[in-house]
Amino acid sequence: MARYKHIDTSPRLLPVDLERQLLPGSFEHALNYLIDHELDLTSFDARYCNDRNGATAFPPAMLLKVVLFAYSQGIVSSRGIERACREHVTFIALSGDSAPHFTTLAAFVSGLDTEIAQLFAQILTLCDQQGLIGRQMFAIDGVKLPSNASKGKSGRRADFLRQAEKMEAAAKTMLKRHRANDEHPVEAELAEKEARQRQKLNAEAKKLRTWLADHPNDRPGTRGSVRLSNRTDNESAKMATDKGVIQGYCGVAAVDGKHQIIVDAQAHGTGSEQALLMPVINATAHLRTDQTLITADAGYHSKDNMAELAARNIPALIADNGMRGRDERFKDRLRHKTKPDPLHNKQGKKGSRHYRPQDFTYDENAGTCRCPAGKQLYQNGSNCIHNGYIAVKFQGAQRDCLPCKQRAKCLRTPAKTKTRQVCFFRGKANKDAFDPVARMKEAIDSDEGRALYGRRFATVEPVFGNLRYNKGLNRFTLRGQKKVDAQWKLFCLVHNIEKLARYGMRQ
Repeated sequence: MARYKHIDTSPRLLPVDLERQLLPGSFEHALNYLIDHELDLTSFDARYCNDRNGATAFPPAMLLKVVLFAYSQGIVSSRGIERACREHVTFIALSGDSAPHFTTLAAFVSGLDTEIAQLFAQILTLCDQQGLIGRQMFAIDGVKLPSNASKGKSGRRADFLRQAEKMEAAAKTMLKRHRANDEHPVEAELAEKEARQRQKLNAEAKKLRTWLADHPNDRPGTRGSVRLSNRTDNESAKMATDKGVIQGYCGVAAVDGKHQIIVDAQAHGTGSEQALLMPVINATAHLRTDQTLITADAGYHSKDNMAELAARNIPALIADNGMRGRDERFKDRLRHKTKPDPLHNKQGKKGSRHYRPQDFTYDENAGTCRCPAGKQLYQNGSNCIHNGYIAVKFQGAQRDCLPCKQRAKCLRTPAKTKTRQVCFFRGKANKDAFDPVARMKEAIDSDEGRALYGRRFATVEPVFGNLRYNKGLNRFTLRGQKKVDAQWKLFCLVHNIEKLARYGMRQ
């Protein structure tokens, strides 16, 4: 029988040079070199007041190394980072075998504010010096990530008030029933259980009342609407994603097209991306040139954004919701929506399609229109202005529409609407007037525009795939917009430092 040497993998003391554990060419080696030799961390000194009194503090350089390397391994929990600093040799090498406590790590990350913005700018400067920023195209997009907030504690102030009143009423009912049963005592265990339930209801109602007193107004939304509040993190928002509804923040990134360097990173507690376009463009003004192209998907498209881009002469290609409908390359896209998803079909069952204007027979020369049932509609407007376009309007007669058997397919609300109206457009009312939306559609529908916009997806989406899938950075662990914004910048720093390690510092 063959004999083999015994391999002992149990822990034992070994003479190890910690610095030699950081192999050249690796992420941790680049991270260690950058923080020790290239970055200015004097801005962190203002956080400490122990120059004469007090205990010595852990160096911010060491904490940054440990946190950024942990994020690169998908470890976001401060307790997980502390455990790795005791057990993992690379963490031990980066921390100098100092084993910081998890409270120290958590306080360091949650206290980052202006320091992280300065650190992000320094890394960008190094990327630029290494020639990793091309400035030909900046692709802007956002990813919605859940945060440390309860989705079940979202609502308007009226909802919270109603919940508090309901809890108080239930507690009073339980107390009244308890007093009514004084003549017929119940088991001590049941009475104690009911008392705990009543105490819990009163405590929760008191929390709701306190929150309502501290927040006298609802969160304002866009165009006078009301945004849902959240009692655990009122700066977060409910957001619809392809995996369902989450409570979190939208992490926005502007990515350069040359080596996919993130040139700007912001996190906002809103699911509407239209209001986030111009802040990102303003933040990248010092990096852009007059020829730098801005690209973004339809979530950032709005009339105000297009007007501001045109007024500032910023080259941009921002898609609209109808872009793919005008592109012949996507003419067969609708047939894929009919395919059932074996895992989760979010499309749901849709009702029968209503008659559209193209289903009506319109004779422009004769000025007549017939409905799918063969009835003639009468014209009630020939030069109407609708959204800047000249339109011809027709309306059905009550004697034809009311007894028609096709009302369910013709009208959205047959019980309320008596007759069908249909409108046909004949062109713009004022062709000489400047329309930034039409100009953007014309630019993005051109052959050159389609070719340039096609590069957007391959520029920004792999960045989110690297952060969420490869690195496992798929949720925020902090609360509050400032803290989450700092953590999102830390996520993006991991990506940029990795790019420096692969393409910049090797050269």
